[in-house]
Amino acid sequence: MRVADKTLNALATSLNFRQMRQELISSNVANAETPGYKAKRLSFEEALARALDVDGELSMKVNDAGHYDVGGGGFSNLQPTIEEDVNGIVSEDGNNVDRDRELALMAENEILYDTTVQLLNKKLALMKYAIQSER
Repeated sequence: MRVADKTLNALATSLNFRQMRQELISSNVANAETPGYKAKRLSFEEALARALDVDGELSMKVNDAGHYDVGGGGFSNLQPTIEEDVNGIVSEDGNNVDRDRELALMAENEILYDTTVQLLNKKLALMKYAIQSER
């Protein structure tokens, strides 16, 4: 029985990236009064979907054995992207952080983090059950 499967890897990776996103949003809130500061966003969902690509629909189609596979890449080299948020109103001092929006994004991310923890706990409980039932 393989202990690390795609679901477990996806949940663990998602937890790590959600934690990174929470820290980035916290940084945005902390710099809400800093002149010239631009809010930043962390995206990882597309990269995670490519890594999961169960059906092979997101990977590059090749028709020659000499072509390189630049598709999913798995979880080992999965990286989120951090970009400046181009949305929002820029204040007189050049800052574009909307504290209310950031707090809403933080709450949403916290809910998704908690949900991921619950899913991870269920997955581990199922694995524990499977191991115990094999005896």
